[in-house]
Order: sequence, then structure tokens, then C-alpha cells
Amino acid sequence: MLLLLSIVASKASDRLGVPALLIFLLVGMLAGSDGPGGIHFDDPYAAQFMGVVALAFILFAGGLSTNWESVRPVIWPGVVLSTLGVLITALLVGVFAILVLDFSLLEGLLLGSIISSTDAAAVFSVLRSRNVSLKGNLKPLLELESGSNDPMAVLLTTGFVSLLITPGLSLVNIIPQFIYQMIFGAIMGLLMGYGMVRIVNTLKLEYEGLYPVLSIALVILTYGATAALNGNGFLAVYIAALIMGKSKFIHKKSLTRFHDGLAWLMQIAMFLTLGLLVFPKNLPPVIVSGLLISLFLMFAARPAGVFVSTIATKMPVREKAMISWVGLRGAVPIVLATFPLLAKIPNAEMIFNIVFFIVLTSALLQGTTITAVAKLLGVDAPLRRKTVYPLECDSTGTFKCDIKEMTVPDNAAAVSKRLLELKLPEGALIALIKREEDFFVPAGATELKAGDKLLVLADNENYEKMLSIIQLKDNDKA
Repeated sequence: MLLLLSIVASKASDRLGVPALLIFLLVGMLAGSDGPGGIHFDDPYAAQFMGVVALAFILFAGGLSTNWESVRPVIWPGVVLSTLGVLITALLVGVFAILVLDFSLLEGLLLGSIISSTDAAAVFSVLRSRNVSLKGNLKPLLELESGSNDPMAVLLTTGFVSLLITPGLSLVNIIPQFIYQMIFGAIMGLLMGYGMVRIVNTLKLEYEGLYPVLSIALVILTYGATAALNGNGFLAVYIAALIMGKSKFIHKKSLTRFHDGLAWLMQIAMFLTLGLLVFPKNLPPVIVSGLLISLFLMFAARPAGVFVSTIATKMPVREKAMISWVGLRGAVPIVLATFPLLAKIPNAEMIFNIVFFIVLTSALLQGTTITAVAKLLGVDAPLRRKTVYPLECDSTGTFKCDIKEMTVPDNAAAVSKRLLELKLPEGALIALIKREEDFFVPAGATELKAGDKLLVLADNENYEKMLSIIQLKDNDKA
């Protein structure tokens, strides 16, 4: 019932302009012991376990659907943002928390580490609801940062928890472990990524329905094996997904859709669980301190991390400002806030409540103003929604097809020409044409019109040949 209610309630996020994940969180809070639902849930271990499993599948889905060609130009700024940017944000928030909350140095740095990572999935759900996108490389940069900065936050959090609960442990002991976890996680991600592609392509399962099950097993294996060897499992899962996303493998489209749906299920389940875990009656005492830290995070710590991390780039100031404002906090900080609870660290309950309040304020203040800020900074662009065709092609291993889209320009020589007159390459087929809002299967006598969208079945070579014919300008025919 809660799952169904969350899905229905998510429709309100489009009208309110807030992330859908916030709606899921509120449903969980209302269903909890302090809400009308009256469900008593006070098990940080179960919540953390649910969060870790969910985060692994969310990261995998994000990496699998990432367009490698768009991410490649921003790979280094993205990596620096997800490491140095997270570290700077954590340190600054930690110092500010010491002043505001009278925490010890390690407790302040622990709080800063917990809320140092971002949730860009929430950002893009807001942008889609308002039909707004971002110019240039902002979108792929934010996608890369959000997908790769969670491991850094996890390492910082676990490191400071260890320092708090282990007498005699120092940063000298933590740093080598940190470096090992990052490097080993990256290596495991590369190995498992290429291994996944090879396994999926060579196993040749008799039943198509087993491929999603296979992919689930591989994700769990990647995280579990890496974590068991003291590496960063989240980083390994994300890198493995990136490798798969840029590779060709059997049933790629259907598996990508499956993991997208699975990621939504995991997000809903995780936010419902975290909403049940919090007791709203415990939030009022932390409202003032939580609001101060949240504002400092939005207007000082996050911008400092972004501007320092991108100082070597030629990125305009307005784009850096937009990246700074897009630093929404999501489920990861709440999951990480369960670590000190389970470790029974002093002030752990206060830290959890503050983190929960910061996530709420970030979603409400930043989530509802992203579109306005993008327009104010001049970095907004119309959202180009991908055409959904009543036809698709997926690789089965024996036939590696590729369906691509092309548009007939207004001044193209192909306008008003019949297909049989265009001498199209034999290795390419126009499978479908979209004209205005209608789809139809073309014949040789079909005349092309300006603005027609053609769905072409071809390999890269023949597609490029057809593209040069269809988009040849009328004054270039000679």
C-alpha cells in the first residue's frame, strides 16, 4: 500500500516542482509512529542494510544509462568535483558545525562528511517537470559528479566513525586505507565491468527473463566481492556500470530499462524506510542549528568546493554558480547518518536528526528554485524530449542492429523527393517516419517533407552515408 501510495503521490511533485523522492520520504514519515499510519519502526541496522543495497542498484542504473560520449569531455572536472569538492565541503561544514553545535572536532567533521555528497537524480526530476534542461556540458558534468561522489562521502564517514570509536587511531592510519579502498574499488569496477559484458554476451541463456536476474547477481557480486576485500563497493559498481553502458551487449535496451525501474523501486523503498525511521517529534530541537548548517552548506561550503575544484577549468562563473546551487542532498546522507547510530557514537541521534532536517530543507529550498536560478544565470535550455517510437531493436547476439534517428532539414535536397529517387545505401532501411504527430511505414514512393523524423535501421557506416544524402542542402547538390 505504501509503495502504491508513493507512486500515486509522486504525481504531485510535477505540480509542486519538488523532487519526487521528497514525496516518498514524506509518505514514510506520515506512515510512521508519529503520523496517522502509526507504524513503529526503530531499526537503524535494517534501514542501513536497505540503504546500502538500494544505493548499489541506484548507482548501477545511473552508470548504465550514462551517455559516455557526453561524459567524456567532462571526466576530469567531474572526478575532481566528486573527490576534492566533496572533501572541501565536508571540512567547511565540519568546522561550522563545531561552532554552531559545540561538537568536538571529529564529531563536526563526521557531520560534514555525512552531508557532503549530492543527489542530481532529484535535480533532473525537477528540471523535467518544468520542461527545462541545462546548456553545454552542465548536465553530463552533474550526472558524473552525482554518480561518483557518494563513494568519497562513504569513505570519509566510515573513516571518522573509526577515529571516534577506536582509541589510538589517527589520520595516519586512515589515509593509506582510504587510498587503497579507492584504487582497489576502481580496479574491481574495471575488471567486473568488462567481465559483465563478456558473461552476458557469451552465456547464451535459454530464457530472456533470466538476463535481468543475471544482471542483479552480477551487481551484488561486484559490490560484495569488493567490500569483502576492503575496497569501495559503491565505486566498483558505478565504474562497472559505466563500462557496460559504453559497451554493446545482448538485450542492452531491455536491461537498461529494467535497471531504471529497479532503481526507482529501490529509491522508493529506501525513502519509505528512512521516513519510517525518523521521529518528527525529535526534529523541532534541531530546527535552528539545522537551518544554519543547511544555509551555510548551500551558500558557502558547496560553492567553495565547486569553485576551488573547477579553478583550473575555463568554465564561466555562471555555470559554476549553477553547479553550486544544484547540490541537492538526498538519500545517501540519511543512510550515512545511520553509521554513527549503529556505532553508538555520542550525539549520534542529534546528528541523524540534523542530517534529516538538512535533506528536507535542501529539497524544499533548492529543489523548488532550480528552474528559476537556471533562468536567472542564463544557463537554461528547452528540454528536448526523446521521441518514443512504436518500434525498437535490441541486440540478440546473432544480429547486432542499431536504430538511429535523423531529421529532414528545411532546405534539404531530399525534400519532396521519393525515397526510390534518393539512391539510399542498401545496408540501411528507413523503418518508420514520424510526420507531425503521426507514424507510418514508408514505401519507395513515399515523398519526404521538411521536418520528417526518420527512424533508420543501419550500422554506423551506412547510417553516415544515408545522413549525408538526407541532409544534403539544396544548394550543395552540384
